Amino acid sequence: MFLAGVGILRMPDLFLRMSSTAKAGTLGAGLTLTGAALYFDEFSIYTRAIAIIFFLLITAPVATHMIGRAAYFDGIPLWKGTVQDDLHGHYRRSTHTLETGIVPPEDAIETIEETDEFNPQDGT
Repeated sequence: MFLAGVGILRMPDLFLRMSSTAKAGTLGAGLTLTGAALYFDEFSIYTRAIAIIFFLLITAPVATHMIGRAAYFDGIPLWKGTVQDDLHGHYRRSTHTLETGIVPPEDAIETIEETDEFNPQDGT
């Protein structure tokens, strides 16, 4: 769990932070459950720990992916050092679908600039 906290502090953008915390959180919980199963040394504890670890390995990446996808489509900016953006120009805002071809610029998503600030007075 310590590594998840370090990931939040050290990673430059939302997407990398989410990736590091999901991986570190899953690893930390899995190792804790493995330690508990080894400590109690009972078959029922082993099966429960394995089932929970399996559940974590299945659900954590899917949840992180869905949150990251929603953030991307909402216009959260990528890190300036991002080399490749495979989704740029393929999301059609009017129908909320991904297209194989390039979407016209007037129907594509607009990325929020990092210099923009939230103004609580007018909600923008």
